[in-house]
Amino acid sequence: MSYEKMLGDLAERDERIVVMTAENRAAIRGLPTRLGARFVDTGITEMTMVGMAAGLALRGRIPVVHALAAFLTMRAYEFIRTDIGITGAPVKLVGYVPGILSEANGPTHQAIEDVALMRAIPGMRVFCPADGQELLAGLPDVVADPHPWYIRYVDVSPRLPHTGEFTIGIAEIHGDECGPPPDVALITYGYAAGEAHGAAAILRWEGLRVRVVNLRTLAPIDEAALLDACRAELVVTVEDHLRTGGLYSLLCELLVERGRRANVRAVAFDGWFTPALLADAIVHAGLDAGSIAARARGWFSPLEVDHVR
Repeated sequence: MSYEKMLGDLAERDERIVVMTAENRAAIRGLPTRLGARFVDTGITEMTMVGMAAGLALRGRIPVVHALAAFLTMRAYEFIRTDIGITGAPVKLVGYVPGILSEANGPTHQAIEDVALMRAIPGMRVFCPADGQELLAGLPDVVADPHPWYIRYVDVSPRLPHTGEFTIGIAEIHGDECGPPPDVALITYGYAAGEAHGAAAILRWEGLRVRVVNLRTLAPIDEAALLDACRAELVVTVEDHLRTGGLYSLLCELLVERGRRANVRAVAFDGWFTPALLADAIVHAGLDAGSIAARARGWFSPLEVDHVR
């Protein structure tokens, strides 16, 4: 099933759902025919769209709005903060081509601070699926949830096996959860989760015990899964987002708040990434499985020396 079909099915079952877009119809081209007046294209007017969505939500509708992630979260930020955040309106914000998925676009189109911006708004929830399968698994619960949501739209093919049912606020764990703590814990979300899963396979082949935590939602977070993973000798956060304000910051905040210590390193952006086709961009940015594994192995080696001493 496609995102378009599932969203259309949800809207046909619930007349409160209104689908909106700021002239970004790539994934929802067939919905105007299905939904009629409940499909609204405001044109390239992200701020107007968000204001309209908030008004509709405060009158009992459930707007699901679509725009390029960079423009939705930055150009319309004040409107999201004020009209949706302060009121708690149940608007679902869907950001296209987030993070490194902007592919051949330059820095103006790179939404690599979107998670930081959205999770800074009190009451805003954040869903970052790893792929299209996880996007569809979580969409019904997210749309039905009474809170405002930001969704990082990722519709690539699965690159990691998904386990169990999707539950808001519960992470997906790959690796042995019993026995001693792992050598390395890779904590991740979104598109980067597939690369982290590949990195884990490389590290396991090298003899390390590795756990991958695919958070899925960054607000609310699975605090128990994060704290348990932080018992590992080395904890590496992996994200196609700026180091500041994203998963690395979130994890450090949690550890300080809970009075816990962990050896945490980050694979993230410290600046803009070089635009290219995706396969080349992830390698250049060091976000591919091989690069992640190499960095984790390098960070782990000094720990092995310390243990010998």
